[in-house]
Order: sequence, then structure tokens, then C-alpha cells
Amino acid sequence: MNIDKLIIKPLEIPFNSSFEHSSAKRKKTQAVLVAARTEKGNTGLGEGCPRVYVTGETVFTCIDFFNKHAPEIKRHIHSISDLKHWVFQNKTLIDKNPSAWCAIELSILDALSKDQKTSVEATVEVPELQPAFQYSAVIGMSNEAVARKRIEKFNALGFKDFKVKISGNLTKDNSILQTVKEIIPTATIRLDANNLWNIPEQAVKYLNGLTVTPSAIEEPLEAEDFEGHRKFIEQSGIPVILDESIYLEEHLESILSFSENFIINLRVSKMGSILRSLKMAEMAASADIPLVIGSQVGETSILTRAALTISSTYSDRVRAMEGAYGTLLLDRDVTDKSLMFGKNGVINTLESLDYKKFGFGLVYRKEFTDI
Repeated sequence: MNIDKLIIKPLEIPFNSSFEHSSAKRKKTQAVLVAARTEKGNTGLGEGCPRVYVTGETVFTCIDFFNKHAPEIKRHIHSISDLKHWVFQNKTLIDKNPSAWCAIELSILDALSKDQKTSVEATVEVPELQPAFQYSAVIGMSNEAVARKRIEKFNALGFKDFKVKISGNLTKDNSILQTVKEIIPTATIRLDANNLWNIPEQAVKYLNGLTVTPSAIEEPLEAEDFEGHRKFIEQSGIPVILDESIYLEEHLESILSFSENFIINLRVSKMGSILRSLKMAEMAASADIPLVIGSQVGETSILTRAALTISSTYSDRVRAMEGAYGTLLLDRDVTDKSLMFGKNGVINTLESLDYKKFGFGLVYRKEFTDI
């Protein structure tokens, strides 16, 4: 494969409603889109969702990274072996720019696979996708009336697994949790604290005040406070999902000696695309650490599709999947048909993807492939 064109641009798509959590509030996507066109005329698209509060990246740093390295990438990457070599040789560089690299790698994998007339799974040498994937419902921070409406909608769709973002206000949070249990008595609930507390004792005190026992809690303490999270597990008995705390191999290595009751939230963008995500998933599996396959708010079908590669390959380790909102959240998608969950929170890949198109099996809207 020879890359004829490689371009990047900001991707700003309005949300149908604003999204809020402890770290940020947004009304449109915060992402970059990379397009790679080969000399054979095949175009691949890649997406990265930089988050300054996770990896320190912004849309501007992603564009800067691209401008510095795109010429070299075009010259040196012609095959999957070349791509893997570049990732290995530039680990430190990608560690600092994982979302930027994610957009580049995904576009190349898509284009390369189309040139080879294969799926991305075949290109990266993992099994082909499973036929179905089930997602969790996510309840963001909102007032009780809005939360109830969302819970009722998820119930109508058949969701049974919920992630609830908490504020730290026991009265408000208990009300929303009780509403979930009122409407769906059999629901499984995990919490997302987004680094609300400084010490384990504060988080344990909060949990003791809840009227619902969660299956796990995500990031109760400051990011990368691995010892604090270990103590929290010891004191509470509640498993901890690490999200902002883990996006590098070194982060994962920090908990290997006390990994029991930890779960990793693996998001393709923050990990630095598919190849690095597969390696992180393998490391976690070797340490018997379960996974949540997460997503950045506002992902398009590109990152939703990329996450399926990881979830399918390590399906025996996956506790839950998040995202796949498509045009339920986005005003429009980059694809003709948005890759999103349906009844019971399930994506059926046989119905949602066009495998005759090769690559990711996505059919892109012309406005995004005109390069």
C-alpha cells in the first residue's frame, strides 16, 4: 500500500442534548478526523477524541502532532508490519499523543484493509467479529425528572445493565438510583465517580450512605492514585473500575501486584488505537483483570466500530460495553447508517455493517471522504 493523501481536520458535530459530568460539559463533539487515501483510490477514516483531563491532549495538539509526523508516516508505512514497527519504535511519542495517533492508525488500517480486500480484523490478525454486542445504559448527571425520563426510555429498549454518573450528593444520587430500581428491579448498577474524592475514607463514607449496593465504582479517587484505590477496595469490598488512571502500559503495570477487584475501562482513543488496545487487553487478561470496553462521549461510528475489534477478541474478559449512541446523541454521523445499539442494547453486526466494503465495513458520507 502507498498512501497518496493523508489529511486531518477537527470534527465538530452538535449533540442532540448537552452532556455533563464532573470534569467537563459539552454541546458538540471534541474530536479529530483523519482521512487516508491510497494510490489504489481506497479511503479510510480514523477518529480520535482528545480529552485534556485524561491524556492532556486537545484538538490543537492532535493537529500539531499530525502536521509534524504525517510526511514520515506516508513515506514509511506501507503494510501492517510497517505500522506495527512504527508503533513500537515511537511508543514514547504515542504515549503523549494517543488520541492523535488513534485517528491516524484507524484511517490507515481501514484503507490498508480495503486495498487488501480484507476486514480490519484479518489485517491485525485477530478473529472476525462476533455477530452481536450488548451495551450498558449510561445515566449522566441531571435533575431527577430528566433522569427518570432517560431511565424509562432505556427500560422501553430492554436495558438491564446501568452505569450511573454520581455527583457526590447522597440525596440526589440515592433518588436516581432508587428510580432505576423502581423501574427495573433486576437492573445491575455500577457507578462513575469521575475522581470525586481525595482519600479512600471519604468515598467509603459516601458508599455507606447509599441505598443501593453497586456492582463496582469507577474512579472514586484522584486519577493514578493506585494505592488509594487499593485501600478503598480493602475498606469497602467494592470493585474499582480504572478509567482516567490507565491509558499506558506503565499504568497497568502499577496494579499488577494487587490487581484483585480492579477492572480496566479500555477506550480505544485514550489507549492509542487498536494495536495498543489489543496489547493492553492482553496484559489485563494475563493478569486476570476484567475489562469494560468504554467510549468517549460523542464518538462517531468509527470509534464505535474500532471498539468492537477489542471486545470481540477478548469477549471472555469483557464485563460491559459503553457507547454506541450514534444519532441518538449526535445530530449526524460520519456514516450513512449510524452504528448504534437497538433493542436490548444490542448491535447486530450482520445487519449494521457492510462486509463487502472491507476495512471497517462502514459506508461513509461523501462529505467526509472528499479529500
